[in-house]
Amino acid sequence: MAVSRAACVFSTFATSKYHLFSGHISRNLSVSSSWAARTHVSYELKDDVAVIRLNDPTAKVNTLSLQMQSELTEVMGEIWSNGGVKSAVFISRKPGCFIAGADIKMIQACKSSEEVTCLSREGQKMLEKIEKSPIPIVAAIHGSCLGGGLELAIACQYRVATKSNKTVLGTPEVMLGLLPGAGGTQRLPKMVGLPGAFDMMLTGKNIRAEKAKKMGLVHQLVDPLGPGLKPAEERTMEYLEEVAVGVAKEIANKKIPLTKEKSFMQKLQDAVMELGPVRKKIYKTVSERVQKQTKNLYPAPEKIIECVQTGMEQGSEAGYLAEAENFGKLAMTSESKALIGLYHGQVACRKNQLGPPEKEVKKLAVLGAGLMGSSIAQVSIDKGLTTILKDTTVDSLSRGHEKIYKSLDAKVKKNEMTAFERDTIMSNLLIQTDYSGFESADMVIEAVFEDINIKHKVVKEVEAVVPSHCVFVSNTSGLPIRDIAAASQRPENVIGMHYFSPVEKMQLLEIITTDKTSTDTLASAVNVGLKQGKVIIIVKDGPGFYTTRCLLCVFLECIRIFQEGVEVQRLDALSESFGFHTGLSVVADEVGLDVALHSSENLSKAFGPRYEGGDLEIVRLMVEKGFRGRKSGKGFSIYSKTREERRINPEMEEIFKNYKVATPLAISSDSDIQLRMVSRCLNESVLCLQEGIVANPVEGDIGAVFGYGFPPSHGGPFRFIDTFGAERLVSTMRRYEDVYGNQFTPCQLLLDHAKDHSRKFYK
Repeated sequence: MAVSRAACVFSTFATSKYHLFSGHISRNLSVSSSWAARTHVSYELKDDVAVIRLNDPTAKVNTLSLQMQSELTEVMGEIWSNGGVKSAVFISRKPGCFIAGADIKMIQACKSSEEVTCLSREGQKMLEKIEKSPIPIVAAIHGSCLGGGLELAIACQYRVATKSNKTVLGTPEVMLGLLPGAGGTQRLPKMVGLPGAFDMMLTGKNIRAEKAKKMGLVHQLVDPLGPGLKPAEERTMEYLEEVAVGVAKEIANKKIPLTKEKSFMQKLQDAVMELGPVRKKIYKTVSERVQKQTKNLYPAPEKIIECVQTGMEQGSEAGYLAEAENFGKLAMTSESKALIGLYHGQVACRKNQLGPPEKEVKKLAVLGAGLMGSSIAQVSIDKGLTTILKDTTVDSLSRGHEKIYKSLDAKVKKNEMTAFERDTIMSNLLIQTDYSGFESADMVIEAVFEDINIKHKVVKEVEAVVPSHCVFVSNTSGLPIRDIAAASQRPENVIGMHYFSPVEKMQLLEIITTDKTSTDTLASAVNVGLKQGKVIIIVKDGPGFYTTRCLLCVFLECIRIFQEGVEVQRLDALSESFGFHTGLSVVADEVGLDVALHSSENLSKAFGPRYEGGDLEIVRLMVEKGFRGRKSGKGFSIYSKTREERRINPEMEEIFKNYKVATPLAISSDSDIQLRMVSRCLNESVLCLQEGIVANPVEGDIGAVFGYGFPPSHGGPFRFIDTFGAERLVSTMRRYEDVYGNQFTPCQLLLDHAKDHSRKFYK
């Protein structure tokens, strides 16, 4: 089931390490680092420069853990008391990471907002000492510098960063329902201005080094070095350290000023920002934009604005206090806990628990150059996989090739990659109308039409030309993989990989196994999915798998709600106010009404009356009239080709008038309509866990949020049930069951949770 904008919310979770600075030294730290050898922070003197190296030996990335903070405090005390040290440099011993922030678990361990506020205050005090250091400190940045890592860097007097693609700076706290809690809301506006600071903190986006320099986040850039006698990363780190040490010496010797003369335009901008009415207008504009985008479902953005405004209007002391108090309050909200849960879920779903396959996939083939096939090819060649894109016609191949090229070229125009990088990526792609070269393919992914006979034909053709180890993958959204594998001579090599559209933006990959799929085949699929940058859930085979099965419950109930006379605009508004990124009619149009119809019919056959709802004849008539959704320009709405604007399709409304049914007034309130939309989906998710379709609540929540756009503010269906209450949900569904029948009958596992109040999906 392909979902586009509806599930793109919070997609930046995919590419960043989200850790937050959450304090200084815990009062409960049982063993002082002064009593034991330092493991996370070391330093050496190079002439009169102290080079302080940061390295967490227990993790792939550096985080400001209790241990690192304790050792850093101890080291800085030694350096500041040494009269022979004139300057210092902070640098990481991990090439891909400066500091990614602090361990989120430090926040989660707190039992109250007051505890979290205390952590924030201690962190602020620590960085204030860095900011007011008696000697200049240079932050040498290579790799991720995020959250508390950036807050540490901007507390330093000078910053040098590499121009590597790995080097990114950012404040992603808002993505976890939090805010920068170690002075970031106070230092950033003064450093990059109000508009730039709000853009960073309210979006959580990453900033590359070159843009960071233009903004004023970084003072100097260093070119990464290519390979030589030593690996490129090692040489780059050595060169970065050499430059940073030189800069530190020159700052100490007054040869490099810490403040430079501002241009006329910069002085003019500063003067404008000194005007109270101008600042007031900025706060108002940003706040209105935030309310429109978040629909008041996420409290963190407003608290960020409040902290910045307090600091700018009432002074730093008031600003730091507001930051710490709001940080504490946000950490205790259900929204933050839900988003942090999703973060941990993503981390878990990005790990390869199976290990490498016996034979690594080096050559991939994709069948079908349509929207899905070409997109799958694109995310594969982008990661260096040699990929054959095959279709039956030259025209289809040309369109697929053009789509891939335009997508990459758009990144060149945005300066996200060079023309050379684009051409290098495109060189990994081969397009053809025959099976030549398939004899050396390690994996074949079919993205042909959802027809079992066509898929059987493809299976037989492929197996006649590929080597015996080759994995055959179906990118189906609902056809059981075992039915597709029935045509295979090697069913142990057959697996499903359900991608979501647009593939290059959507993070989720649903991998489907049958009872005959081998462990090595699964390992190959997981390995390729991780290379493609996907968040992976592994589900068992069955009609609709997991995400399609749950989403279509929502779709069928929405059709019935429309039949009862609820207007599309009202249902969309209610779905958005519940937390969906966009109206559910838009979700259906994004999926494609023809696809939704086909899948609904298959699931209705598989599950019988339990999988009924609205009259599918309505959807069939819409499809016959060409109302297939956004891809055809018409569905529930009519879409503009040049703009994002849409308007309700009046012909669709006329069709629904002929199928109108009555609805009991007792279940037509806004809250009841919202719960009807999602309760069947919630029950279906639990039923999938009960049946073993999904392995655990974590993968169930990740699949729902990143597959079909279940509201991130609720953390996914399983976390929502824990918060809402299983007993309350069952009671609500029983009311609906009395009216509509067994489509609302709670499954046994949900009933078990309702009976035992202590039973939760998450401990």
